[in-house]
Order: sequence, then C-alpha cells, then structure tokens
Amino acid sequence: MISNERPSPYGNRSFNRSYNPDMPPRPRVEEDTLKSETIQIERKTFIFTLKENPRGRFLRITEDVNGRRDNVIVPSTGLEDFAKVLAEMVKTASETPEKQPS
Repeated sequence: MISNERPSPYGNRSFNRSYNPDMPPRPRVEEDTLKSETIQIERKTFIFTLKENPRGRFLRITEDVNGRRDNVIVPSTGLEDFAKVLAEMVKTASETPEKQPS
C-alpha cells in the first residue's frame, strides 16, 4: 500500500474548505492595508504588508517564487520579538564565515 492510499486517521473529514463542497464558504474579512514594502532577493520576491482587520493588526510576509506564493502571518503582538530574533540571525550570519564547498 502506498502511503497516500492509507485511510486517514481522521476519517473522511476535510480540513481544507475548498475541497469540501458541503461546508459553506467563510465570510470575507475586510482588511485595511497600513503599509506595504516589496524586496527582491535573488529569484524570490518578498512582500511585507502590515494589515488590520476587526481581530487586530498583523504582518503578512508573502514569498513569491515564479508565481508560487507562500504566506507567514505574524500578529502585531509578536512583532518586537520577531524583529529581535531576526536581528540576531542577521548578526550571526554576518559574523559567521560561510563554509566553503569541498
């Protein structure tokens, strides 16, 4: 048996609404864009968008590689911690010599 042919331990439930026609669509949540910045790094485009909706503010980071998009959402309550960790990563990357290919 191939792994993707095994029965799901969750039964026939679908966790993705777009694949379950029996579930009503979620209502659209209005979002206001407060600020947006785009940067290109090698073959990737990163879009940083600070948004706000009735549930609060958040940063959406979108990575676009040849039309394929992935998102990360950071609630505004975690932005300072996120920035601190990112600054530590930048510092370590600049202080640590890169390993040369063998």
